[in-house]
Amino acid sequence: MDFLSLLKFLVMLVIGFVFLVKGADWFVEGAAGIAVKLGIPEIIVGLTIVAMGTSAPEAAVSITSAFKGSADITIGNVVGSNILNVAVILGLTAAITTIAVLKSTVFIDIPFTLVVTILLLLLGLDGTVGRLDGIILWVFFIGYLAYLFVRTKKNKNSDSEEESDEIEAGKKLPIWKLLILIVIGVVLIVLGSNVAVDGAKGIAKIMGMSDRLIGLTIVALGTSLPELVTSVTAAKRGSADLAVGNIVGSNIFNILFVVGTSALIIPVAFQSAFIIDAIIAAVIMVILFLCVVRKKELRRVGGIVLLLSYVAYFIYLLMK
Repeated sequence: MDFLSLLKFLVMLVIGFVFLVKGADWFVEGAAGIAVKLGIPEIIVGLTIVAMGTSAPEAAVSITSAFKGSADITIGNVVGSNILNVAVILGLTAAITTIAVLKSTVFIDIPFTLVVTILLLLLGLDGTVGRLDGIILWVFFIGYLAYLFVRTKKNKNSDSEEESDEIEAGKKLPIWKLLILIVIGVVLIVLGSNVAVDGAKGIAKIMGMSDRLIGLTIVALGTSLPELVTSVTAAKRGSADLAVGNIVGSNIFNILFVVGTSALIIPVAFQSAFIIDAIIAAVIMVILFLCVVRKKELRRVGGIVLLLSYVAYFIYLLMK
């Protein structure tokens, strides 16, 4: 094993993730600030720019991977991120504090996430998520955005603290600074995705690991860093009541927006091995639903069950 080459690719991966996370953060702050200054309602900004901003790392890495012929990283990143978001991020957050869950999240968002996960599985059974499949995913995506808009109009207080903070931060800056934030954010996202994908591919080659395993684990963790930091920090502050809704919403965006957009740009290969991963992603959502359906909250026991589920899944990946 070439230790220096491995170290180089690891450094590239870390730098790529830092660029992705910071780039997404600045892009959201700049875009949200300009949108509000232009008179676009905060509710719309929160549902579109801020929500998509949290999926920017997954989107950038997935699209870049597709262009570079690493479709296993494209699908693996999304499916892996979704599994990790629920099993690890919510598991850790629930281990810190009990998380209250909105009724609409329990009976609408979680089941809808299960539906779109199964939809992705069905679309990929022929071995490719093509442009027609991308259109189908985008139709579901637009429908979900419309639903969110109607629901949030009925409940003005349903925006998350994180969304309000980012929009509020953008309001305080002049237009020219917001434009600079957007440009720098986009540049960092593009650079970060390229560096992260190259680093991941290099590690996979040296370690003899498949692109699928890299995408499902290392890349998935890296692109889920914004959700991880936000959820755990919120839990420590005692304000994690919307953590489940935010994570579930991110998972929906990952499948419909990230995979849908990637497929519209270039058809994405869906290998048979991802069938099991997609089924596991669906099972994790069922476990989450069973943990929260009665009490409308995710308790420590539920968090531990989710964490153990990921441990079992990770062992399965290593054995494969």
